[in-house]
Amino acid sequence: MDERDKRKASVAKLSVISNTCLVILKLVVGVMIGSVSVISEAIHSGMDLLAALIALFAVKTADRPADDDHPFGHNKVENISGTVEALLIFLAAGWIVFEAAKKLMNPEPMEGASFGVAVMLVSSVANLLVSQKLFQVGKETSSVALQADAWHLRTDVYTSGGVMAGLTTIWLGEMLFPAADLHWIDPLVAIGVAMLIFKTAYKLTVESAKDLLDVSLPADEEEDIRKHIMVFAPTVRGFHRLRTRKAGASRFVEFHVRVDAAMSVDESHRIADMITDAIKQHYPGTTVTIHIEPCNCALAQEMTCGCLLSEKDKMDLRAKAPAQAQ
Repeated sequence: MDERDKRKASVAKLSVISNTCLVILKLVVGVMIGSVSVISEAIHSGMDLLAALIALFAVKTADRPADDDHPFGHNKVENISGTVEALLIFLAAGWIVFEAAKKLMNPEPMEGASFGVAVMLVSSVANLLVSQKLFQVGKETSSVALQADAWHLRTDVYTSGGVMAGLTTIWLGEMLFPAADLHWIDPLVAIGVAMLIFKTAYKLTVESAKDLLDVSLPADEEEDIRKHIMVFAPTVRGFHRLRTRKAGASRFVEFHVRVDAAMSVDESHRIADMITDAIKQHYPGTTVTIHIEPCNCALAQEMTCGCLLSEKDKMDLRAKAPAQAQ
């Protein structure tokens, strides 16, 4: 396992440990004070824990080298894990809404709201720090699984903040207005938490599942790839049929390149290697497939040549064309 893979596995383990502690803490305090919003956060963290375990499995599996049964590698395991994680979050949010609705119709008194405020504060800080680390490593290594896990925890930061605000309102309300019944705030906040979770789950489903359908790379990345090819003009006279896709952290790029018809196989192969190295330097881990085609620009019409030649080169070729025709 190289240094890059070790970093991915290490930060995934950190997420597992953090979520395990938070699930236990939230569940104990939620049951102790009778807060459905805190218990809903415990369930949310439970889903985060499951997501973290899936992410840990995914990053370890996705980094396995290609084999006879998987000639393109195991990278899509990360996309599958991200999709599964998002679907699990949908289920968790639905359960929270169901339980909160029941308690909203039959509010129950709550004791020790201050304990709930404290545990939500701890949860927010812990998840903020861990999610920042997950985002950092996930983006540096293009890991879909780690970025999905990071979004889970970042959502938990917002939802924990909402629960903390609701519990603080109940806590202060009980001290300032003892006769007021504010316990309906707790299940209402829980429903608000669930709505945010639904939104995040939808986003994660779209982001994780699209690569399973071999969607093209983002427009800005494809434009970068085009620029890397055009750097080699006029040796490279044109290119077409650019196709891109992504699986987990790996990108796949293929296209046809037009070169001088008189160029040797050895020289055209060297040019293809240079283009491949340029793309890989910008996007490490990319698999590049290049098909070489002859380009008879001197005999082709300007509109059909498709070359990347400068205007001076085109004028020179047009001037040579009548002589070659004779």
